[in-house]
Amino acid sequence: MKTSTINKIEVNKFNRLAAEWWNPEGSFKPIHKFNPIRIKYIKDSIIDHFKLKTKSKPLNNINILDIGCGGGLISVPMKKMGANVVGIDASIKNIEVAKIHSKKNKLNIKYICSSPEELKINKKFDVVLMLEIAEHVDDLNLFIKKSSKFLKKNGLMFIATLNKTLKSYMFAIIGAEYILNWLPIGTHDWEKFVKPVDLINLAKKNKLHLKNINGIKFNPLLDKWNLADDKSINYIANFLKN
Repeated sequence: MKTSTINKIEVNKFNRLAAEWWNPEGSFKPIHKFNPIRIKYIKDSIIDHFKLKTKSKPLNNINILDIGCGGGLISVPMKKMGANVVGIDASIKNIEVAKIHSKKNKLNIKYICSSPEELKINKKFDVVLMLEIAEHVDDLNLFIKKSSKFLKKNGLMFIATLNKTLKSYMFAIIGAEYILNWLPIGTHDWEKFVKPVDLINLAKKNKLHLKNINGIKFNPLLDKWNLADDKSINYIANFLKN
């Protein structure tokens, strides 16, 4: 029985790319491009669920755990909106980059090099984020199980990942990696992509009830990403802990 969700090949891959996190024209350019729609979706969902009164700091005092935080591309905007943020990542170089960026920008974000099953923290969070990490771990069921232990009852978990379809293989791997050079070749392994129905079933096993699921689709004419009904490539799901 597996006791670790860490895929060393994936961690080493991100160790090599770590310095690129905050370069909007670098290896993580696609994430910079679709970050605004992810941020809006998460912010609006949190405000609606917790009945928050929007203000200059709309997520004031909401406790967020960002799992697979990378260099902090989601942790930082969550903090700027008033949330208390802890970011964890299995890549020590990702965490070093995140810490340097937060210190430079005077942001009090706690970053820890850890996987969820190894995390030593006696705290439960209002929100757990698992964005673009599900397709990079070993044993997704264990990953969700260990991550959900840090989520309060009635808390929200957001999971964004890639659907396992022929279309996602053609666009996310052949297109994004080999033709458009949006991502380094080898960034994704199609075998690790997750069908929404499989993700929803794994979530149910861990007392997480689906609230909402949306596709995230790229519009080449506007050069931007939007929420869509089409979940055949990228999608983001919002779960409620029972």
